[in-house]
Order: sequence, then structure tokens, then C-alpha cells
Amino acid sequence: MEQKQAGEHPELLSDLNVIAAYDYELPEELIAQAPVTPRDQSRLLVYNRSTGAVAHRRFFQLPEFLRPGDCLVLNRTRVVPARLFGVRERTGGKWEGLFLKLLASGEWQIIGQTRGRLLPGEILQIQQPDRAGSLRLKLVEKDDQGRWRVVPVVAGVDSSATWDLLEQFGSVPLPPYIQHGHANPADRARYQTVFADTPGAVAAPTAGLHFTPELLETCRQAGVELATVTLHVGLGTFRPVSVAHLDEHQMHAEWCEVSAEAVETIRRAKRAGGRVIAIGTTSVRTLETAAQSGELRPWEGESNLFIRPGFPFRVVDGLVTNYHLPKSTLLVLLAAFMGHDPMMRTYELAKTERYRFYSYGDAMLVF
Repeated sequence: MEQKQAGEHPELLSDLNVIAAYDYELPEELIAQAPVTPRDQSRLLVYNRSTGAVAHRRFFQLPEFLRPGDCLVLNRTRVVPARLFGVRERTGGKWEGLFLKLLASGEWQIIGQTRGRLLPGEILQIQQPDRAGSLRLKLVEKDDQGRWRVVPVVAGVDSSATWDLLEQFGSVPLPPYIQHGHANPADRARYQTVFADTPGAVAAPTAGLHFTPELLETCRQAGVELATVTLHVGLGTFRPVSVAHLDEHQMHAEWCEVSAEAVETIRRAKRAGGRVIAIGTTSVRTLETAAQSGELRPWEGESNLFIRPGFPFRVVDGLVTNYHLPKSTLLVLLAAFMGHDPMMRTYELAKTERYRFYSYGDAMLVF
């Protein structure tokens, strides 16, 4: 598969290894606190990498920039109600935390905070104000990153029914910059893509939030192929890089999968001269992980791929993405794809034009 390197001249890559190069100021009022309705009425900034041309549209106009034979790649992960509130059974003290993932052992991995020191063997009672009963979590062991392994203990309920238990006792894990992290009932449906069907994420693949079933059908009717991959978005996605240089950053790992069916759909589009347009940075990371051998192949496992300027893109020709936090690995990925300076100029333009930023904000199409 042909390699395409988007980014900078080699002599500039050392400058772009400094995380300070990915910083920008954002007025607080541009951080979207709620999504637009309907979904596809969000704004869309379109950037052409070849010409530098910029266009301003609404998201429902995305098909204007697609061609028959193109392939949209969607991340089908489903956000689970991962935010948990409860008390320590031993002391009655309040506890608040987050489900991170289901381990192969059937145990859960969680993080949390409380006054005092938690001990192995302790029980947390997880409660929902509007739900009867509680979910008991037995603490097993804490690792060196502060994550606990816990076992759900539920009388009369199959404790292996993780997703059902989280639906019953968990809350939507909104990022802290939206409503201070406190979800309302509408967020259960709205902080979820319309094509989500594989539970496991603790944050939404936000570029996909703009699609409606009708818009997806419009794309199909226009001869655009649709393929799905899975990457369960983890907490590390939104953490800013805390080291001075990118080559010192330890990239977080996230589980992802590219099926044989998706590979064949993408290969078919490539053979016909179509473009592969990833919906979201998570889809980019998944596809490029599965192509690290030099060719896109079916793949499943944990990816710690860090895409930064100089990266040779093997699969992705276009990208739909939201606006990302300063000094984040997502912003670094975007710089790798569209070039650092064009990206920073485009962000400044988006601020001037009053685009809405972050998870519930507006989108960009880069091709």
C-alpha cells in the first residue's frame, strides 16, 4: 500500500518534538457545553491539504466533499456509563471513581478518590440516587498507577454482566470541561454515536457524534462505502502530554480491532481509486496500527501507536475530527496529518470564526 507522509521538512521535526509547539489559548466561551440539535447541524470547517483552501459548511453538507468510491471508516465503540458514585462500606466515607475496562479475568479495572487510604478486601457500595439497591465492589489490588482491580459482588445477579451493571449503576462519563463533568439524562443518548454497538469506551469518539442515520444513508446513496472498526477510547486520550519532548512521552494503550470485512471494504475502495476518510483520530490510530507491517491487515489487540509529525500514513487519505485540547496527543496526530503550521493557522481561524471546541463542539474535514 502506498505510503504518504503528511507533515514537515525533516530539518523541522526536531522543533516539532517540543510539546510547547502544540499549545494554544482558547476563550472559555468557545468550549461547547451542549451539542447542537439535530446532530448534523454542527459546523464543518473544510481544509484542502493540496491547495490550502478553506471552506465553511454545516456537517450535513459533508457529502459535497465526497466522491463515489470513497470509504468512510467509523469507530463503532459504545460509551459505557463508567462514572461511579458510592461509599466505603467500612467507614461510610464518600467515594467517586471511573470504570476503566473489563479485564480478561472478569475483574474490573477502576480508579477513584476518597478521603483516607483504601485497603485490599474493602467493599465499595455503588449507588444511583434514582435506583433501588446498590452494587458492591470488592477491592483486590492496586497497581503502581493507582488503578484498582475489583470484583463486582451482586446478590441474585450474574456478576459477569458488566455492561448491564454499569447501565444500572453508572453515569455518563462526561469530560470535566463539559458541565463540570456532571451529565444530565439527555447525555445518555447524545454522548453516543448513532452507530455505536460495541461497549467498552469511557469517552466518545466525538467526530462520529455529528452523524445521523439519514446522513449516513445519504452517503451510501452517493456511492460512498462505509466500514467500521473498533477502538475503545480510554482515559489517557484526553490527558495532556506532561513531558517537554514528545519522544519522552509514554503513549497510553487502547484496545482496537480491524476485522477482515473492514479490510476488504477498504482495499476495494483503494483499488477503485477511492479515498479512505477516517471519522475521528481513533479510527486513524486503529487503521494505521493495523497497517504497521506495511499493508493493512485484520488486527486485534492493544495499540500504543503514537502518531506525530514525520509519521508515514499508509491507509488514511482524509480525516473528520473535532477540535482538540492543547498539548494533547490528538492535536499532535492532527499536526502529523495536515502539517503543524497549517493546523495552528486553521485553529486560529476557527477561533476567529467562533467555532465550538472539544467533545460537543464542531468538526473539521481535512483531505
